[in-house]
Amino acid sequence: MADGQGQEVRRRRVFYIPGYDPIHPRRYRELYRAEGAAQAEISGYEVALRGRQGGGTYGWQVTGAIEGGKVEAEFDVLVWSDIVRGSMELGIAQTYLLMARTAWTYIATGTLGRLMRLRKGPVIAALYPVGMLIVQALVAGLLGWASGALLAWAVALVLPALGLAVFWAAFVTVAVVVLRAFRRIDNRLFVYYLMHDYAYSARSRGANPPELEARMADFADAIAQALRGDVDEVLVVGHSSGAHIGVSVLADLARAGRIPETGPALGFLTLGQVVPMVSFLPDAGRLRRDLRALSVSDRIFWLDVTAPGDGCAFALCDPVAVSGVAPEGQRWPLVISAAFTQTLSPERWAALRWRFFRLHFQYLCAFDRPGDYDYFRITAGPKTLAARFAGRRASKSRITRAASKYTDTAP
Repeated sequence: MADGQGQEVRRRRVFYIPGYDPIHPRRYRELYRAEGAAQAEISGYEVALRGRQGGGTYGWQVTGAIEGGKVEAEFDVLVWSDIVRGSMELGIAQTYLLMARTAWTYIATGTLGRLMRLRKGPVIAALYPVGMLIVQALVAGLLGWASGALLAWAVALVLPALGLAVFWAAFVTVAVVVLRAFRRIDNRLFVYYLMHDYAYSARSRGANPPELEARMADFADAIAQALRGDVDEVLVVGHSSGAHIGVSVLADLARAGRIPETGPALGFLTLGQVVPMVSFLPDAGRLRRDLRALSVSDRIFWLDVTAPGDGCAFALCDPVAVSGVAPEGQRWPLVISAAFTQTLSPERWAALRWRFFRLHFQYLCAFDRPGDYDYFRITAGPKTLAARFAGRRASKSRITRAASKYTDTAP
């Protein structure tokens, strides 16, 4: 393809579905700009990003000169950060109640144990906010008790009758101050953020909240419109929690006959998926039905990329199979590894290996020694997702063992 002849993709639409993220989607544009430039320098190609003016959605445009072809790609972030922010508007006491309810949901339904047997990493990540909230409460209580006891002792020397009242007043005041201090530094600890993340689906036992269902219908409309447009490929990218949202959106499109037979190629790329955290819950029948339907669709190419080094993802777990809904003749997803220990230099891996949250976003970043997976070749290169991974075998370490207790597919 040195002269661009036979080039499969000249124009591409990319729809990016973020995970549970309250931050403005601008962060994804700037991440693409910085990491695309870094990957281009490493790999010897060109990726140029420019902002997009107007329009009802947030996005940007990219020109890629890769593998002898020139590609124009238009990106749209399918935004649900406002829904995320709304779900996080809880006080400290409400968050502790949410913690108890979420833990009870996963434990009482038997889901936690089954997830732990499947992959320990993401379950430990899910337990982190629970453990930290308990530690914060203990620290607040201990400091409150010590302060109350000291003040009560001092006051009792003069006014013995007020000792108990002073103790409780000091205890409550200090404990509240300490808990609020922990809340203020959560941008470094991610305790409240992760607690609300895991609680969002658990509060409805795996069913989509009504506000999310409405937004997913909007996402489906946007993708359906692009599939009728003058492009060569429509690529849907779902990261983290955005992966299972993408599954349901595309399954809805397929069921409604909104994926044209003669339209653009349709690719689905899931990155760092956490599908079992939802699909293993009792009332996630809608998601399990969508997983089953999409796994046999002949209208898409679905590539699932995870890495054992990503402790937040269900690495190399086939989301359809482990959820217990793999039908006969399952085609998708093709499960491969980003192999962080091989595709990152030893120095970079050493710097990142304990930065779990950062590693969960590595799929969207540059690799020192990129292998088959290169986010920027996929999104700005001249091949469709299907052509780029044609003939690629699934990872030998892929996990297909059905592990979910709940397998019904009633929506």
